[in-house]
Amino acid sequence: MESVDLVQNTTVATTTTTINQYGQEIGVGLPDWKPAQSPQRIVLDGQYCRLEPLIADQHAVELYEAFQAGTNPDKTWTYMANGPFNTYESYYDIVKTVFEVTKDPMHFAVIDKQTNKAVGTIAFIRIDPKNGSIEVGSVVFSALLKRTRQSSEAVFLLMKYAFDQLGYRRFEWKCDSLNELSRKAADRYGFTFEGTFRQAIVYKGRNRDTNWYSILDSEYNARIRAAFVQWLDPNNFGADGQQVCRLSDLTKAQLL
Repeated sequence: MESVDLVQNTTVATTTTTINQYGQEIGVGLPDWKPAQSPQRIVLDGQYCRLEPLIADQHAVELYEAFQAGTNPDKTWTYMANGPFNTYESYYDIVKTVFEVTKDPMHFAVIDKQTNKAVGTIAFIRIDPKNGSIEVGSVVFSALLKRTRQSSEAVFLLMKYAFDQLGYRRFEWKCDSLNELSRKAADRYGFTFEGTFRQAIVYKGRNRDTNWYSILDSEYNARIRAAFVQWLDPNNFGADGQQVCRLSDLTKAQLL
């Protein structure tokens, strides 16, 4: 696996404002801030899954088959800008001509290490190294991936890469305000809800109000990283596979 130099770039501040020479309130200074690095198309390896740069000829067949699993598989695409795909050829074509080649969004295939097969996709989007902001988006998890350790770890792998290796200060999550599962996922992963952008997007011929969420580097370092590490520990799961501690409880806990 290609390595990336670790960046120590935490922007913790005890206050959020200061006063300038004119008596005006302004944002706190960041004298040590350096722009973050751009993400690269590398393999990100975890305990239960790994993320591989999405390649049509390598992943499309397995992904298309995975997306056909479960009841009413087309519902997976309800809140996505693309899909559903009625034929393998139509899915392969968009992966080959769009998902595989764009740098923003930068798409990854989620590989289940138990089966060594691709079972979903995830991406970095809205990549802004200058301001240290990056979003996880285009999250398309098949029925084989939803509600598994692998799905949560996939998000954590991108989060850890962004904060620990690339030096970002803000990690974003956005979704259609009507997407209940995505709202719950953001809460479970420890994102803070920031508000709703009304009439933000028109997609599939309909309106979308967009909910915005974020995790800051200070929050990640204080509790979120440790929460994911503890939750993903094999000892957190019984012989029946059931979790001992819930991730939502861990991400909300304030470390003493």
